Amino acid sequence: MGKLTALKIRSLTEPGRYSDGDGLFLEINGKGTASWILRIQTSGKRRDIGLGSAKSVSLKDARDAAYATRQKIAQGIDPVAERKQERQVIPTFRKAAEVVHAEREKGWKNGKHQNQWIATLKTYAFPKLGDLLVNEIEGPIIRDVLAPIWLAKPETARRVRQRIGTVLDWSYSRGFRATEAPMRSLSKGLPRQPKKDGHFAAMAYAAVPGFMEKLAERESVGRLTLEALILTATRSGEVRGATWSELDLKSALWTIPADRMKMGKVHIVPLSPEAVAVFERAKKFKAGASDLVFPGQSVKKPLSDMTLLKILRDMELAVTVHGFRSAFRDWVAEQTDYSGEVAEAALAHTVSNKVEAAYRRTDFLDKRRLLMRDWASFCAPTKAE
Repeated sequence: MGKLTALKIRSLTEPGRYSDGDGLFLEINGKGTASWILRIQTSGKRRDIGLGSAKSVSLKDARDAAYATRQKIAQGIDPVAERKQERQVIPTFRKAAEVVHAEREKGWKNGKHQNQWIATLKTYAFPKLGDLLVNEIEGPIIRDVLAPIWLAKPETARRVRQRIGTVLDWSYSRGFRATEAPMRSLSKGLPRQPKKDGHFAAMAYAAVPGFMEKLAERESVGRLTLEALILTATRSGEVRGATWSELDLKSALWTIPADRMKMGKVHIVPLSPEAVAVFERAKKFKAGASDLVFPGQSVKKPLSDMTLLKILRDMELAVTVHGFRSAFRDWVAEQTDYSGEVAEAALAHTVSNKVEAAYRRTDFLDKRRLLMRDWASFCAPTKAE
């Protein structure tokens, strides 16, 4: 039998807590407002759980709610967390994916990756998962999404799997799901994909001089971009995003800021006379409204990666743009006496050995200047003007 009665409750006016027993209290604050509080002990800690206003919750209802809450705690259920989850609006997979994409795209340097991330989900995941609530999505339906492309488009399928996992893990972290993404078990229900070496298709370094000669037969923004990329051994995004303010052609240096580099560190590229000549020739395409060295169709936007790939395909070459960096690295290893450290610095690769990285204080700029001159002399069909 509780200590409080309906009659006694009506007579209470002084601020304070009035016990009904078994941890149930009626609390009256200084403004005369009364509410029900259940005090419990869990995991050695004391907690107070609100059960509602005394105006809307009767003494009997408060006792029933207190009993039900104690029962849940005895079963290992956190009633406060459960109540929060009930109040949450669980998003659909489509909505959650859009939020995740919006939150993360600012941290991605590669604009192509930003677009592909959500595009692959729209194409392959949304038809089956888009309208489902994120807490309803389990392994079998994810497997159904991946199965049609798992062998036909293995790389795309792996990316879709990773991105679905990212959305569901984000949902778990926000309390929308009770578990993380069930991605580990998916491999049990999918066939083994054929192994690939994972390397970009690269032109043999011995073929680069002939390619450069053919490339110089006509002049366009795309062809100049490709020449600059090869002569500087830089990545496609780095050269396509190059701005005139980054270039010091008198000092033959190109300083690429950290926010445009894959590794997030400033990279200084020593320019050979041949590379300087390419940038000089690019001035004829300079647009007053843009600082881009190699503008695209919209002068305020960089040339697209597909433009460079199309040049290679039009020449009927089954190689990738990125593969020219591999050709450069192979040439250094097989045709020169430059150390691997100098070559890796030229490619702006990080030092994998953490101890070595901690003690390295040089970027080998002087040695790289000589290296890039030798590379240009090997590649370029004509001398710099």
